[in-house]
Amino acid sequence: MAVNTPAFFDTSILVSGLIDADEIPGPAHAILDAVTDGRLRDPMTAWHCVLEFYSVATRLPAGLRLDPIHARQLVKEEILARFVIHDLPPAARKDFVDSIADERIAGGRVYDAHIAETARLAGAEVVVTENRRHFVPLMRYGIRVLTAAEFAEEYGA
Repeated sequence: MAVNTPAFFDTSILVSGLIDADEIPGPAHAILDAVTDGRLRDPMTAWHCVLEFYSVATRLPAGLRLDPIHARQLVKEEILARFVIHDLPPAARKDFVDSIADERIAGGRVYDAHIAETARLAGAEVVVTENRRHFVPLMRYGIRVLTAAEFAEEYGA
């Protein structure tokens, strides 16, 4: 059965689903398998998540760390080829900066706020992440925030 819900995937899902850190594949692997075989249609992510995936993948501990050439291959073949990539539209950037200042968001939380706003403006109905608490503000817009395990169970990925 195909999943047609507009779903947006955070970096944590891309990293967990594309890099084999565990002997037993987890829910993020199941989600990426559903993307690959077409059961999950038009998955979305942010350009920031693509760059963050590359950054994380190439700085992991030895044994998990990807060579930049292999990281590039995964980005091109598994993310860019299969996901709809969104970015914060230029017209929304000033309002975004105002909102993070008004909400007193500081430090590294700015990046998750940026990804969350990108997901909201992209029309996501669900955001899948392993950092749920960073995306809870999306719930005020009616956007569900689920972990990979919750999404995989609910949507049969």
